[in-house]
Amino acid sequence: MTSPAGPPPTGGDSEQQRVRLLAVTACPTGIAHTYMAAEKLAQAAASRGIDMKVETQGSIGAENVLDDNDVSTADGIIVAADKDVDLSRFVGKRVLTVGVAEGIRHPERLIERVRSAPVHTADSGPAAAESGDGGKQRSIVYKALMNGVSYMIPFVVVGGLLIAVSLALGGDATAKGYVIPEGTFWADVNQIGVIGFQLMIPILSGYIAYAIADRPALVPGMIGGWIANQGSLYDSKAGAGFIGAIVTGFLAGYLVLWIKKVKVPKFVQPIMPIIVIPIVATTALGLFFIYVIGKPISWVFKHLTDWLSGMTGTSAILLGAILGLMIAFDMGGPVNKTAFLFGTGLIATGNQTVMGMCAVAIPVMPLGQGLATLIRKRLYTEQERETGLAALFMGCFGISEGAIPFAAARPAQVIPANMLGGAVAGAVAGAAGVEDAVPHGGPIVAVLGAVSGVPVFFVAVLIGTAVTALTTVTLVDISERKGKGAASPVAGPGAGGRGVAGPLEPALVGVGTGAAAGGAVGAVVAQRVVASSSAPATEAAPAGGQKTSDPDADAVLGSDAQAGAGSEAQFGTRADVAAKTGADADGAPVTEDDDLDLPAEPDHEVLSGYLTEQTVKVALDSRDKEAAIREMAEMLTRTGKVADVDELVATALRREEQGTTGLGEEIAIPHAKTDAVTAPVVGFARSAEGVEWGSLDGTKARLVFMISVPEAAAGDEHLRILALLSRQLMDPGFRERLIEAPDERAVLDVLSEIR
Repeated sequence: MTSPAGPPPTGGDSEQQRVRLLAVTACPTGIAHTYMAAEKLAQAAASRGIDMKVETQGSIGAENVLDDNDVSTADGIIVAADKDVDLSRFVGKRVLTVGVAEGIRHPERLIERVRSAPVHTADSGPAAAESGDGGKQRSIVYKALMNGVSYMIPFVVVGGLLIAVSLALGGDATAKGYVIPEGTFWADVNQIGVIGFQLMIPILSGYIAYAIADRPALVPGMIGGWIANQGSLYDSKAGAGFIGAIVTGFLAGYLVLWIKKVKVPKFVQPIMPIIVIPIVATTALGLFFIYVIGKPISWVFKHLTDWLSGMTGTSAILLGAILGLMIAFDMGGPVNKTAFLFGTGLIATGNQTVMGMCAVAIPVMPLGQGLATLIRKRLYTEQERETGLAALFMGCFGISEGAIPFAAARPAQVIPANMLGGAVAGAVAGAAGVEDAVPHGGPIVAVLGAVSGVPVFFVAVLIGTAVTALTTVTLVDISERKGKGAASPVAGPGAGGRGVAGPLEPALVGVGTGAAAGGAVGAVVAQRVVASSSAPATEAAPAGGQKTSDPDADAVLGSDAQAGAGSEAQFGTRADVAAKTGADADGAPVTEDDDLDLPAEPDHEVLSGYLTEQTVKVALDSRDKEAAIREMAEMLTRTGKVADVDELVATALRREEQGTTGLGEEIAIPHAKTDAVTAPVVGFARSAEGVEWGSLDGTKARLVFMISVPEAAAGDEHLRILALLSRQLMDPGFRERLIEAPDERAVLDVLSEIR
């Protein structure tokens, strides 16, 4: 139980109880902005003598989690987030909800506002809790849709790949389609994959609803999605597919929000979220879909079939284009199924050309979307690129559902591109008279001999795939450019890599003042590079006593980093030790020939030798970010550790697309995890005028570090580098010394402090 909120704290004498505030920060990717906002809020609170605990919901999960005791004693809670945050634990407390950018830009203002914020009640939902005049948050519609897609993707990939593998290794082409003999091992594998596909639609619907109205909406959302996908429940031969799932997800979410606002007696309130709301919402939504939405879907299915039947005598090119459009529109929905069943039904009459048109169009969507992730990688997040590879595999086996995650995430760009590619492929097949003797599509049917005119079949598929891919990247790129032009600085591609938190997010903690923040920033800075890693849950680099999940990384960081920084803090620099003891740091007597001003390493190696005099530049010539990254990459080639400078630049720029690496405080740390380098290498460059890096505090980057590590070394080495680097970057004096250093040698003297 939480204590009810009292009146807003007011000024008073020194005996007044110290104000206690809590905060939660989160962004869609859980990398940069999450921790920058946390750091800024903590610093602002400390400067005002206010106790504050900040929970970060980052890429490795929630850290510094607020417990019941924290909440019960809090005077207010600030939620700075661009993603769904569970507010039910804050009932009875003053809660201020804003976008994560506000936590970075105006932490002082938020601390003042939360003390008079409205009290959060059990009837409030995530959508209702948003501040009307605070930071710019992602729309609840966008966040809910992306939440559903992110949970759906694993089901699409697992289900699709299992079906594809079982068909490839255990299937036979028959008059009834591509069939796996019953009772075989591959039939069982196929059924497991089918279950994955059956679940993906309710999962999409359920987690859209969950993002809108929290746990009470999960059941109605999932059951509503299942109903939408079962056409037999509303007299349709095909379900509504993923489009129906999106509809039921939003209906369920907003229906539950509305029910939450209904005033009920106190004795009913405890059972509302677990019994009353799920039952009422599920029943209402299910019946509404069956009797109101389902009937029009059934009507559309029937009349589309009749309409297609009347077109069998028209131009084959026109019919092929129309069938291609229908196949590509909703990928398993009523329009797609109408075209597919129309072609299937004509096979028995001896007309195999209509199925040939459908068979060509079926793989175009997954193949096109998969190809798009390869030709314009910077437009996609790591998860989307992995999904793209799976989509390519599914497309080869005629599984069009592989493109659903892309269509659900970017319907305005992907669905038109799919339809255009499908129409072109269908028209080519119609013009060439391609025939398919089995009710299945994709290259697999041609390879197994079920198709006549195999060369033209593949030509049509390739043309349609290319059209889909090129149209997709063009439309997505246009959308990204418009988004960047209209978005605030926080709206980076963090959310889903497309200008999404802005993601998916979507990166180092903001650099502030004060030593107190130094311990946290080591862990936070390490989080930033995790965005470009395919590892699902890389732990933050140790700092301030924190541990990673990797014992080897702990050993390296604990001994090398902590001993290096700790011994210097305790005993001073080499020159200090010599001046005080008459011996150098190694215990050797000091002679007149010793140069006490030199660092311990005569070649000025920094960060275990990854940053050397070869990789330091005191005057960066470039004036924009892309040119600066290329200039620094070319500087790194001096080490002989860069195998492909163009790929290094491309990787670093793709990382920038996921979220700016401009930290603020005139610092940027672009980084790349790529085999374009053969060993870890770090460069530093300084810009007198500064380079526009998209930093949230609006400052231009004058101090730029570039970190490049090969894939094999990225597991812990980049975290170690970042931990060492971040410790000093928190010190304003260190930054000032870097700016004032007159030449490369002087710069290295300063940087040697972080060895």
